[in-house]
Amino acid sequence: MIYLQKPLDNIFCILSVYPKTELSLQSFMAISGCSSTNHSSTLPTISFSYYSPTKSCHQVFNNLQLPPSHSSSKHALKSTPEVTFATSTATHEGVTLTIDAAKAARAAVASAFEIENFLDFRERKKDDEEKSWRNGVLMRRKRRRKRRKAFSESVENEKVIMNVAIKPTNSGQYLTPKQEAEYTLCLKEEARVEAVRKRIEETSENEVTLAQWAKAAGMSKNSLDKVLCDGREAQERITRCYRRLVISVASSYQGKGLSLQDLIQEGNLGLLHGAKKFNPEKGYKLSTYVYWWIRQAITKAIAKKSKITRLPGSVSELVPRICEANAVLSRRLRKLPTCQEIAEAVKRDMLTVWLALERNREPISLDQPIVAGASMSLQEIVAGPDETTPEAIVKKQFMKRDIEKLLKGLCDREVNILRLYYGLNGNTPQSFEEIGRHLELSRERVRQISCTALTKLRQTSMVNDLITYILHS
Repeated sequence: MIYLQKPLDNIFCILSVYPKTELSLQSFMAISGCSSTNHSSTLPTISFSYYSPTKSCHQVFNNLQLPPSHSSSKHALKSTPEVTFATSTATHEGVTLTIDAAKAARAAVASAFEIENFLDFRERKKDDEEKSWRNGVLMRRKRRRKRRKAFSESVENEKVIMNVAIKPTNSGQYLTPKQEAEYTLCLKEEARVEAVRKRIEETSENEVTLAQWAKAAGMSKNSLDKVLCDGREAQERITRCYRRLVISVASSYQGKGLSLQDLIQEGNLGLLHGAKKFNPEKGYKLSTYVYWWIRQAITKAIAKKSKITRLPGSVSELVPRICEANAVLSRRLRKLPTCQEIAEAVKRDMLTVWLALERNREPISLDQPIVAGASMSLQEIVAGPDETTPEAIVKKQFMKRDIEKLLKGLCDREVNILRLYYGLNGNTPQSFEEIGRHLELSRERVRQISCTALTKLRQTSMVNDLITYILHS
């Protein structure tokens, strides 16, 4: 019998390095520490490169390559039956152990390959994560540089505009009192001639000729041309000389919805409008007078053009005060103040403050998604006019009933004017001028009747009931 002491450990080490090498059974026995005095030292050679797990032990045994000492002649084998039987038995046991060791070695090699593949995969994954992290950092840096570049370009553009705008004129000073009187007189004459042209255009369907214009203005063609040229020159000169005044006023209104260029243009319009109304005989400077016209033109432009929905002038002036009071009360009370607290701080009624806050909100697009990355937009969930809830229908009916009760305290003409002006009958609201043409009254008279009717309504006790509809809408 052949006894293998530690075949698996030794074969495992060898086959993990040489998985396809031809090894002899003698080598396996030598490695594993096998010893037998009854057997020959020459053992058959086994090729692991031809081994297949599906072969049986007898097939492997039949394929053994015996050395010449054992296969020289059939007569030698037959003459020694005891040696042949012992040798074949030992060889069969050795082959069985070798096959088991080969299976274990191949399983170990497969496990080693799997571990190596797993380590390689983990290394590749780590490299990919590090690469993606580097790419993300680079992209963020690139976007940051782009924003900085755009911001620096905008700042440079504003600096260029300021430098060009503040570039001193030939005189380097404001106009003298004599020049102010001369140029403002030219502007007034030009404004008078332009008013004549507009009046002719309203009455005539054809384009106004120069001869018709001159005749209506009571002057010759040459005089009309001179008035227009002098007016353009006066506008250009006043705009250049008072450019720094316009920029100093416009720069204080930056960040309110309009760019500096737009603010400067609106300020120039206010400058020219104030120059046309300037009276030099009162002894004031033109710069002192037009300063307030410049401010008014800029504030009106901000109120009209800075937002999509236009707010009335009084509400636009009230909004900054409300925001300031909101900030002060939030710091003092350490909570968001109510409309009543803000109204007491700005000394206005609560309804006016609530309306100003509601109308000052930024508009929201219906195509905007509900949450970031979602496919559903607001347009898909906002109820349309046909999807009015029963509560809203009942509320509208009660409000109409209360309005009718409120209007019973007015005369028929006042009720008719309010219905037409506010569209209470379901029709489109009309202006005072349209209502005046319908009732054969002047626009001013219609306005006076409307103000009188509203004053009467404010003095009634039912106004507070209508306020609840607005607050809960």
